[in-house]
Amino acid sequence: MNRFKTKLFKYAKKLSIIALLAITFAVICNSIIIYNAEGKTFSKTENIPKNKVGLVLGAGKYLKNGRINLYYKYRIDATVKLYKTGKIDFVLASGDNGIEAYDEPTTFKEDLIARGIPEHKIFLDYAGFRTLDSVIRAKEIFSLTQCTIISQKFHNERAIYLAKKNGINAIAFNAKDITGRYGLKTNLREYLAKTKAVLDVVFNVQPKFLGKKIEIK
Repeated sequence: MNRFKTKLFKYAKKLSIIALLAITFAVICNSIIIYNAEGKTFSKTENIPKNKVGLVLGAGKYLKNGRINLYYKYRIDATVKLYKTGKIDFVLASGDNGIEAYDEPTTFKEDLIARGIPEHKIFLDYAGFRTLDSVIRAKEIFSLTQCTIISQKFHNERAIYLAKKNGINAIAFNAKDITGRYGLKTNLREYLAKTKAVLDVVFNVQPKFLGKKIEIK
C-alpha cells in the first residue's frame, strides 16, 4: 500500500510539474503577442493612420441558438466606420467557406454592401479558415505588405503578431468587444489561441490553401 502511495505521489508530482511548465509557457506566449501589438491597435478612427486595405477577420453571423453573433456585428460596424471616415479604401473580407452551405466572406460582403460600401470596393478571401491563413494569404494572394486588421482587440493582437512574423506591416482597429459569460469563454479560448500562434510561427505552419494572385484595385 505504501509503495502504491509513493508511486501515486510521484505521478502526481510529475503531472503538476508538466502543468506548471505548460501554464508558464502559455503566459510567456501571450505576453510576447501582447507586447508585439503595443501601440498598433486603435479604438478611435481619428487616431488610426490610413491604409489602402482593411482586412476584416471572419466570424459566423449567427450563433447556434439562432441569435446574431455580436462579434460579427461589431466587426461589420467597425469596417463600415473605417471606410466611411476614409481610413481604408478597400475591404478584404477573409473567412471560412469550407463547405457550400457555410460562406463567411459572402455574408460579410452582403452586409457591408447593405451598409453602404460599394461592391467593387470589397474583395473576398474564401480560404481564411484560421487567422494564420487569413494573414498569410493577405500577403501571398492579395500582395498586401501593409494593412489595417479589423476584429476585437484580443484577436487583433494575435493577428498583428502573425502579420509581423510574415512580413506584413499591420495595424488594427478594435471592434467593440463582448462582456459577460460569452465574452469570458471567448477570451479563455483566445489564451490558448495565442499560445498556438507562437507555436505556428516556430514551426513555420502554412495556410491550408494558397492559389492565384488577386490584385486589389
